[in-house]
Amino acid sequence: MESTIIQRAGIDYTEIPSAGVHGISLSKLPGNIFKLIKGFFASRRILKQFKPDVLFFTGGYVGFPMSLAAIRYPQLLFVPDIEPGIALKVLTRFSDTIAVICEESKKFFPKNKRIAVTGYPTRRDLKSWSPADARKTMNLSSSKPVLFVFGGSKGARSINQAITSNLDKLLSICQIIHITGEPDWIEMQKIHESIDPMLKGDYHITPYLNEEMGAAFCSADLVLSRAGASTIGELPLFGLPAILVPYPYAWRYQKVNADYLSSKGAAIVIQDEELKDSVVSVIQDLMKNREKLTSMRKKMSALAVHGAARNIALLLEELSLRKK
Repeated sequence: MESTIIQRAGIDYTEIPSAGVHGISLSKLPGNIFKLIKGFFASRRILKQFKPDVLFFTGGYVGFPMSLAAIRYPQLLFVPDIEPGIALKVLTRFSDTIAVICEESKKFFPKNKRIAVTGYPTRRDLKSWSPADARKTMNLSSSKPVLFVFGGSKGARSINQAITSNLDKLLSICQIIHITGEPDWIEMQKIHESIDPMLKGDYHITPYLNEEMGAAFCSADLVLSRAGASTIGELPLFGLPAILVPYPYAWRYQKVNADYLSSKGAAIVIQDEELKDSVVSVIQDLMKNREKLTSMRKKMSALAVHGAARNIALLLEELSLRKK
């Protein structure tokens, strides 16, 4: 997915071998270590050819070989979640500056490191929609509230199942924009075809949204989603109240993100295993309680940090002038 997005933007793209070493079986460990070694030497070749002034990392084990190979270069690490994962904590050792999205993140890093609160960068075109144009683009009426459902770049099966198991009840409450992800797309299309024709017009499904993502956010009254890093930037940008369902089979970073937004009064957290049984009542209560929705919207908006991309760019510019 990253290669497609980067190449569409007209930016050169080069891959390096890499693999994780935490939480994997002993049988896979030697092979993954070998990939990291290959990635280190591939990174050295790229550095020699490209001759960068500064390096910018956004996390994940794929950054480790390059960060190690570039130990003599200025490095900026951006942490997109509240709490860094294990790979990010390793990259911290080589970073000159660490950019975080909010003050709460500072406690997870050594005090001797330079930490800058930049906010979470979002695409400029996300906020280019008016509510009327957004609803028209998404084929929505203005007479019924809108629930926006998504589960990350590949969707979320448990969220998809919770929605489809309760579809008739939910569509009696609201219109739904549902990003299903590619893995469940064929199955979701079949379900969509089987819906009561009177309700079908209120249920809008797509495997993925790119240019229209801003229109979906702008149209929504409430979001139901995972609690990945982007929720910390995009939901405050639009001031969108949220029901967050942290992914239970990864490290705890999604739970920390969800708990942060919940602690600010901007979101409600539902555990993955409870979602199917409780989703209707929670959505119904919120959609009926406009006062609570308005309060959550204000509290979510208050968490927005504007100009995050510029803040990060200024840090990169400053670091590019340094020499190790």
